[in-house]
Amino acid sequence: MATETTYGARDHARAQEGSRAEAMPVVPAREWPSPPCEAGHLVWAETVAGGNYTHRVLARGTELRLTDLRGDACAHLLLYAADRPWERLNVADTVKVQWNAYLGESRLLLSDQGRVLASVVADTSGRHDALCGTSTLVRNTERYGDGTAQSPSPAGRELFKLAAAKNGLEPRDLPPSLSFFQGVQVREDGTLDFTGSAGPGAGVTLRAEQDVTVLIANVPHPADPRPEYVSTPLEVLAWRAAPTAPGDPLWDATPEGRRAFLNTTEFLAARGLA
Repeated sequence: MATETTYGARDHARAQEGSRAEAMPVVPAREWPSPPCEAGHLVWAETVAGGNYTHRVLARGTELRLTDLRGDACAHLLLYAADRPWERLNVADTVKVQWNAYLGESRLLLSDQGRVLASVVADTSGRHDALCGTSTLVRNTERYGDGTAQSPSPAGRELFKLAAAKNGLEPRDLPPSLSFFQGVQVREDGTLDFTGSAGPGAGVTLRAEQDVTVLIANVPHPADPRPEYVSTPLEVLAWRAAPTAPGDPLWDATPEGRRAFLNTTEFLAARGLA
C-alpha cells in the first residue's frame, strides 16, 4: 500500500487495525486470549518487549501478575501513591523494616511513610533483587556502546524517565527500583553473586494496597555478566480484586507488616478510602 501521500498513509495505518504483534498492549484487556480471572475483571494486558517499558495507574486491591515468558526478562519496578507521588517506593525501608533483603511471597513493598504500597501474594521465581537498582546511561554506554532510550541497549533509568514523564514526574522523582526475575545474593564478604533467572514461565503477583502508579522497565539486570544485551518479553496482567484485610495471613505474617498495614488503613480511612 502506497504511503507517499497523506491519504495513502492514513489508509495504511487504518489497515493495521486488529493486528497483533508479539509485544503490545491488548485493548480492551478482556480480549486477552487466556485471562487469569473473569475476563470482565481484567484491566491491563500487555506484553513488554525486551528493552522497553510500560506504566499504568492501578486501583487499590488490583492484583498485578508479571511473567517472565522466555527466561530472560527483568522487570525493574517503581511504585508511587497515585494522587501524591511524593509518597513512593522506598527500597531501603522495604528491606530494613522487614529484616530481609530478599523479595518473595508475603513481602511488602513499603513507602517512606511506613505504609504499604503493594504486597507480594505469589511468587514462583524467587530470583529478585532489592540491592542493585536498574541500569544507567553511563554503565550501558560502557558495556554495550549506547544506553539511550531509543538505542538497541536502553538503560532502565532512561526508560523510567520516559514512563515518569507520562505521569507528570521528573527525573528527580526516580528513586532506586526493585528488580524481579534476575536476582543477586550477598556473599559472606559482602560482594554479590548474580543468580540469574528461574527460567521461562516464572511469575510474581503483586496486590496494590493503595491506588498506585506503576512504572516498569524490562531491561537486563546491571549485574548480568553476559557481554550481550539480553532481554526477552515480559507479560503484564492486572485484574480487579480486593486489598489485604485483617484476618488475611499476610496481614499478620510479621509484627512489622501488621504495623505497616495499620498505618495504611488509618491513613486511607481518614480520607474516606477504607
